[in-house]
Amino acid sequence: MKRRTLVKAGLTLPIGASILGCAPDKNLASMSAGYEEGMYLAENYAPVVEEQTLTELKVTGTIPEELIGRFLRNGPNPTGDVDIAKHHWFTGKGMVHGVRLEDGRADWYRNRWVAGDSPNTNVIGHAERTFAIVESGGAATELSYELETIGAADWGGYTAHPKIDPDTGELHALAYDWANMRDHVKYLVVDSAANLSKSVDIPMQGMSMIHDMSLTQNYVVIYDLPVTVSFKALAMGYDFPFRWDTDHEPRVGLMPRNGTPEEIIWSPIAPCYAYHPMNAYEDEAGNVVIDICRYDNMFLQDVNGPFGDSLPRLDRWTINPALAKLSEQVIDERNQEFPRCHPDLNSKPYQFGYALRAEGKSFPAMLKHDLKTGESTSFEFGAGRHGAEPIFVPRDGADAEDDGFLMTFVYDETSAASELLIADARDLTRPALASIHVPRVPYGFHGNWLPD
Repeated sequence: MKRRTLVKAGLTLPIGASILGCAPDKNLASMSAGYEEGMYLAENYAPVVEEQTLTELKVTGTIPEELIGRFLRNGPNPTGDVDIAKHHWFTGKGMVHGVRLEDGRADWYRNRWVAGDSPNTNVIGHAERTFAIVESGGAATELSYELETIGAADWGGYTAHPKIDPDTGELHALAYDWANMRDHVKYLVVDSAANLSKSVDIPMQGMSMIHDMSLTQNYVVIYDLPVTVSFKALAMGYDFPFRWDTDHEPRVGLMPRNGTPEEIIWSPIAPCYAYHPMNAYEDEAGNVVIDICRYDNMFLQDVNGPFGDSLPRLDRWTINPALAKLSEQVIDERNQEFPRCHPDLNSKPYQFGYALRAEGKSFPAMLKHDLKTGESTSFEFGAGRHGAEPIFVPRDGADAEDDGFLMTFVYDETSAASELLIADARDLTRPALASIHVPRVPYGFHGNWLPD
């Protein structure tokens, strides 16, 4: 039994199901373990062993009273026996961590395992409901307000980062599934009432790992990059079978929102990999502009996680749809990941973006980019302190794009505990507005602010 503090006892949950693959094995690199064997199960990557509910949280500073809602974050939290050599950071049962705020108070902290098809990658709000989602084709799992599992979503699953159209409230997503979708991915639209309204099969050559997608006013952006399913990795029993594939031709596709797969404009790109675009939009000339964190390669030697082969920089990709031509420009050479922007400007021109600065396997600072001036500022977490994905939350009634807050979990090596940190997005040189002290939150993936 796993002990649940202040709440009814919870059942022990098994480790996530093994992954089945289907794409051909092409040019496969060596099957070494992670660049530091076992690092993705050590220190703050280590899973927590119990669910907790805490209602008396220490707060340093002052929580802005207008923040009323929940800050939620999802990530893998494996249980049971794990093969250190073959365990991948991306696998294991999901666990959602959350803090509820209201009227300048921190009402509670909760962490809960998520039941279902290993939904360990993100947690989103849609149609006034809460959903935990997984990397690929597994079904999304609906959660209660208090983060208890309700059941599987009606429309199935999709990639880790669906995009909500700020004008219509529709949720747009891609879904790939190495077990059941061997030669295609799906483009899905879920309406503002959480009903599946559109499903389009997009033929693909091989099964590439499509972690994210982008949306512009007229296009769905598809990233078909050279990380594909490996039969050899599957045969060797690896939890996660994707590897760098030098034979897979990298390309970026633009499909008209109301178009067909035959209308996709594919543009070749130099070999690289990207998990996360900051944003995408169309400029006045009709070009598609994509700001994105670009890796030189992925899962080449470090096959158990993303950090051992290369680290990402912030690039701008500009696609001329008429010519099917993509050009690349470096925005910032510094290593950085987990980019975000103002949620109301997803798919639209914008000025400010946010990311985590990376140093090896840690993230010591948040970055704010002014994409118009080229300037950037940083918020340093301090010695022995490491951040997670920064979420921008606009201030109520704000008339400036950057008038709002940056929220993130920060892990402190000295205390072996975490904080929910709230910073003023207008000026990252200021000290944090507030830090809400919570139990250790392991390094994980993605989450959101879900206002009440």
